Amino acid sequence: MSAPPNDGYGQSQQPEQVYQDQPGQVPETAAGGKKKKRAYAAGAFDVGSGANATVGGQPVGAQYGMPAPAGPAYGSYAEPQQPMYGAQPGMPQQPAYGQPQAYPDQTQPPQGVAPNVGDITHGMANMNTGGAPMQPAQMPQQPSRPSMLNTLYPTDLLSNAFNVAELDLPPPPIVLPSNVSVTPSETANCSSKYIRSTLNAVPTTSSLLKKSKLPFSLVIQPYGALHDDEDQIPVIQDQVISRCRRCRTYINPYVSFLDHGHRWRCNMCNLSNDVPQAFDWDAAAQRSVDRWQRPELNHAVVEFVAPQEYMVRPPQPLVYLFLFDVSYGAVANGLIATAARTILDSLNRIPNADRRTKLAFMAVDSSLHYFSIPKDEDENAETNMLVVSDLDEPFLPVPTDLLAPLAESRQNIEKLLQKLPEMFQNNQNNGSCMGSALRAGHKLISALGGKMVVLTSSLPNLGPGKLEMREDKKLLGTSKEGALLQTSNSFYKSFAVECSKNQVSVDMFLFSSQYQDVASLSNLPRYTGGQTWFYPGWHASRPEDALKFASEFSDYLSSEIGLEAVLRVRATTGLRMANFYGNFFNRSSDLCAFPAFPRDQCYVVEVAIDENLTKNVVCMQAAVLHTTCNGERRIRVMTLALPTTTNLSDVYASADQCAITTYFSHKAVERTLDSGLDAARDALQAKLTELLQTFRKELAGGSMGGGLQFPANLRGLPLLFLGLIKHVALRKSAQIPSDIRSAALCLLSTLPVPLLMRYICPRLYSLHDMPDEAGTPDKETGQIILPPPMNLSSERIVPYGLYLLDDGQTQFLWVGRDVVSQLVADVFGVEDKTQIQVGKGRVPELDGDFNERVRAVIQKSRDHRSLGVGSITVPHLYIVREDGEPSLKLWAQTLLIEDRADQSLSAAQWLGTLREKVVQ
Repeated sequence: MSAPPNDGYGQSQQPEQVYQDQPGQVPETAAGGKKKKRAYAAGAFDVGSGANATVGGQPVGAQYGMPAPAGPAYGSYAEPQQPMYGAQPGMPQQPAYGQPQAYPDQTQPPQGVAPNVGDITHGMANMNTGGAPMQPAQMPQQPSRPSMLNTLYPTDLLSNAFNVAELDLPPPPIVLPSNVSVTPSETANCSSKYIRSTLNAVPTTSSLLKKSKLPFSLVIQPYGALHDDEDQIPVIQDQVISRCRRCRTYINPYVSFLDHGHRWRCNMCNLSNDVPQAFDWDAAAQRSVDRWQRPELNHAVVEFVAPQEYMVRPPQPLVYLFLFDVSYGAVANGLIATAARTILDSLNRIPNADRRTKLAFMAVDSSLHYFSIPKDEDENAETNMLVVSDLDEPFLPVPTDLLAPLAESRQNIEKLLQKLPEMFQNNQNNGSCMGSALRAGHKLISALGGKMVVLTSSLPNLGPGKLEMREDKKLLGTSKEGALLQTSNSFYKSFAVECSKNQVSVDMFLFSSQYQDVASLSNLPRYTGGQTWFYPGWHASRPEDALKFASEFSDYLSSEIGLEAVLRVRATTGLRMANFYGNFFNRSSDLCAFPAFPRDQCYVVEVAIDENLTKNVVCMQAAVLHTTCNGERRIRVMTLALPTTTNLSDVYASADQCAITTYFSHKAVERTLDSGLDAARDALQAKLTELLQTFRKELAGGSMGGGLQFPANLRGLPLLFLGLIKHVALRKSAQIPSDIRSAALCLLSTLPVPLLMRYICPRLYSLHDMPDEAGTPDKETGQIILPPPMNLSSERIVPYGLYLLDDGQTQFLWVGRDVVSQLVADVFGVEDKTQIQVGKGRVPELDGDFNERVRAVIQKSRDHRSLGVGSITVPHLYIVREDGEPSLKLWAQTLLIEDRADQSLSAAQWLGTLREKVVQ
């Protein structure tokens, strides 16, 4: 079957749970209907010194240099008639950058913000915000440029401290001319949930982009959840897919119609195309339909059910091959028993709507163990284990029954999973021929494609892919450390490329308490669209370890994935997709191949400007061709429209600091693997200095006064870059094992934007004085309300306090050394803080209102679904006493990125260093 002409999608190719907010019980009420409150500050403080006295430890409004409100600090402990946990008004509504309604008087910048000294001369009054809805008949050929784009508000980084809550603001708005889309739909432009551009106003020339020193990249996250029913996108079933004959762009809200609607002009290459006859006809109902109601003209994100010509072969079934390490280490730490039990309990969650899903199981020590699983209807047949000891040329011992259909062999699969731990419980073998097992597994499923799920506690030490123990503590923290982060055996990359060709994806679950060479093993997921999950020092005897893995692995098995997928990004003439970052194989200059397309990763595409842009609006369209878990070939299409500008101040005012940080985190990972950690850290500092210098020279008139000027919408960039430089993946230290570093590098290059921002710049919440509504459901949304986040400095932490510190992968519950016994009793149910169990643990469920709210905040902080991303990660909670275990305390303190650490600068020193470099 051949694909449509010029379509990169046909060439393979063998071919393109979550935490619910529990409504809290009704809190206890005191006489008069008011909540009981308790003072946890031991009455020792006469002034409003609680960490939440002001938002994020700063006066409300300080984010734009506005004066603090007058009057006593919120949550003051000085008022005996109202002892409380520290109630305060909720977070103020933050202005979204550049939105017309953000400031009452648009002719003036906010109080305390430096007036714009760049070349912005337009006033907000001219902004075209109204206009009658467009009638389909009158389609403008070239929309006029909007009268103004986002306004640039310079701010002084030294005098106006950054508030971490600003990282939750939406990116600068995309200001498009009116009537630029063919329908007046609010969803005509792609949401930042799916595509974020580093620049929401695009320079018209390559020289202007170069002058800005800003990157032009797209951060693409095609899926907002692990399951379709949590992330509903319009699905177009009629298989009428209209595409440009020349550039293969899919019809979208930014095309224009000509010739009485019989033709449409492509918004990418300007070619006019025929509208398909079936475009206005509902074949199922045998009646004409209103074209203007079609999803692809109203929604920027749609999914088409693909007709036959989009398939090189019929859609293949979902295949999972589980490779179990059964050597002594995996038996001793309980991995086999826990993994087998989790798969057994999750069989109903594995996608199998079309009843074609197949499972296979292999066990690995110094030999390969296959399991031949008969169908349930064959009552006399038994599951057999077949052992192959030839590691160099592994062969399949039987031609059938190794791939068992889940629907037809369910009972025998269940029996095998129940028996598996017993089969190897006395195994003393320390060998691991994982390389041979991978080859054998590839041979087993390559005809169909699918996922190889590797669960191992050992370093592969036999046969192909053999790895050596190369961790050398003397190299850590030196210039030679970079070598430990690179693969030590070329087998893994070359084998991954072979897997990608045959539509086989590899996911690694690594559990060793010893060195495991994550740097080498992570190459398999990196080039096959998989992921590396690392559980250092894991042991099933610890309930927290067992529960974390079981929960994550079960969610992993339930996640819907796309099979035989390819991603391509098209753009307006003059733009070119130059570089791609993420876990996939780059098959050609602009085609990324994914044997399996995960739901919890994002991808970065760098855009080059090859020709001057003459249009006032440019468009980019990402399309993912894939087979769903239930065997349907689909194309997910996402279209983003951005205004163009000839004005450098517009470019800076529309830059998205979170997307820029995501781009540079991918670049830092690439630089680390190519040139080492020092080069990656130096490149980040050099880039930030270059941006500040450019802003000073081009937009601040060459003068900074005594401060450090930068746009308000980018003022979090210095802290985010500092967070990256201090991150466990990149930090200069002789104490970080290379496996921990390598696993962190994997996350830096795959996490979706909201989770990546938290990983780089963790969240710190003060619990002992949180507002009364924190930890309770919002009356309108039902979502648990979080306390306002605080800046990441130990100056914010008081000795009698209780804090939650969360980077999305790990949570720390910090108990101050002077914490009062009543708080200890209310939260932990013990009489004295010395009785609190430190380390991995959980907060016990007690009857009190405050205990319930603390647990609700901890749970809500983990809720990735409310952030619009998919994730299987359940962070460990570590309970830390300030006067307890020193190593645990030090680990938690490394997340306070604004503090000075042994070899790194505090936030204030960092800004001072940047200023010195800028004014040199």
